[in-house]
Amino acid sequence: MFFQPKILNSFSGYSKTLFIKDVLAGLTVGIVALPLAMAFAIASGLKPEAGIFTAIIAGGLISLLGGSRVQIGGPAGAFIVIVYGIVERYGVANLLLATAMSGVFLILMGAFRLGTLVRFIPIAVIIGFTNGIAFLIALSQLKDFLGLSINKMPAQFFPAIQTLYKALDTFNPTALAVACGSLALIIFWKLFQKHLGHLHHIPGTVIAMVVATIATALLDLPIDTIGSRFGGIPSELPHFEWIPINWGDAQFMIGPALTLALLGAIESLLCARIADSLIHTRHDSNQELMAQGIANTIIPFFGGMPATGTIARTVTNVESGASTPIAGIVHALTLLMIILFAAPFAQDIPLAGLAAILMYIAWNMGEWKKFIDLKQFRIPYRITILSVFLLTVMMDLTVAVEVGLLLAFITFIYRISSLSRCEIAEAKNFPALENQQGRIDAYRIYGAIFFGAVKLLEKIEKNLPSRTLLLDLKNVIYVDTSGMDSISELAHLCKIRNIQLIICGLDHQPYEMAQRSGFLKRLPEDCLYPDLISGIEAAIYS
Repeated sequence: MFFQPKILNSFSGYSKTLFIKDVLAGLTVGIVALPLAMAFAIASGLKPEAGIFTAIIAGGLISLLGGSRVQIGGPAGAFIVIVYGIVERYGVANLLLATAMSGVFLILMGAFRLGTLVRFIPIAVIIGFTNGIAFLIALSQLKDFLGLSINKMPAQFFPAIQTLYKALDTFNPTALAVACGSLALIIFWKLFQKHLGHLHHIPGTVIAMVVATIATALLDLPIDTIGSRFGGIPSELPHFEWIPINWGDAQFMIGPALTLALLGAIESLLCARIADSLIHTRHDSNQELMAQGIANTIIPFFGGMPATGTIARTVTNVESGASTPIAGIVHALTLLMIILFAAPFAQDIPLAGLAAILMYIAWNMGEWKKFIDLKQFRIPYRITILSVFLLTVMMDLTVAVEVGLLLAFITFIYRISSLSRCEIAEAKNFPALENQQGRIDAYRIYGAIFFGAVKLLEKIEKNLPSRTLLLDLKNVIYVDTSGMDSISELAHLCKIRNIQLIICGLDHQPYEMAQRSGFLKRLPEDCLYPDLISGIEAAIYS
């Protein structure tokens, strides 16, 4: 079927026991998602409720309509840098427009079955921009981690560094103490989580947020909180509101929307693959993209932010016993109940504590070991991963991905072309060619004849025999249009010089390409042979 959410075929053998596990997993993930949703929204330059509404509505839709049984959707750390940059440059209204447009792009990607293409993005590019985003998330949290007084934090790297440096004299030791204490508690909880009995399912981020909030309220600490900066979070349902569209700016949102769509597709499908490895099933990548697209198209009308699959919450969901999308739906309902009945308690959540949570997430999000292991890889891999990382940090994610893909493309072309080779058939291997060199020459070509390897045929053109040229293409696995054009040029040159051309071993894709291009029709009769030996015999006795 064209549109078939995973939930429709997730209940074969479903039981009351599995339902209870799904509900408990959903409750756990809902609690985990609360501090993360708020932290991601605040770090993106939005109000905390934007993250919560996104986790509720987009998260529920992704679970209901998605192509994975256990994936949890919502706001993600990977979007922070992009969203913050859009908000700073274009404003919140245009962020909502870009989010809706990205949703449309994702729906189209899924509808045209492009989900598998995302997997073709090289791992070096993915690691480079993931580490770059993680670094920028940590950098963006230094403001609240140190309690600095900064009205507007720039999105660009160098202005951000300059702003932080100028504000160092406003450092708040109380905020630093809360942040360090929260971070230490998260790490401690992670190290000893297995020994905590029934509490081991509760992640340290939730414990740190609760402890930091209680300490801030009881001690009346002089630090910024959600209440002091944002006035708390609303204790009501998000309501539908039309997106205000400035048509003059809409044309400039295509680029940011494509960036959001590409990043969302990569994140969600990577997350789905990780979930597959945990529960040993296969997700439907195209259905997942359509679900992500629907969620991102709808959420802006409720004041939300971009959503995608979230690895930390998905892993928590699986470890908590989830087996169907019911857990993800319960996670969204849990968050809804929290804002309806427990919103006042969010007033005293310290921003320094949320900054510590994001610092921890940034550290775990990055694959820093890959940088240490760089010396084990070839130079092109090192150049690609470091270029994407540095460009992500210092310039722009879109530029970083474009440059990364270009470098990966050039590296791939170079490697494939270096694997393609052309060898002259020697008389010791083919006795019939003895004393025929210069009159009858045979060449064996290996690999692919494509635009990056047409030089192989150019070498043959410079050393044409006087009577017959044989090309053994038995070991050629691929011929593209440029390669076929070069073969045609060689055939035309042989015709002009009255040299007989014999093609041997033409099969599979090369044969199909020769047929489609009309090359076979232009060849004289009796010039195609199944192998080189029969071709040589025909050349000698013709």
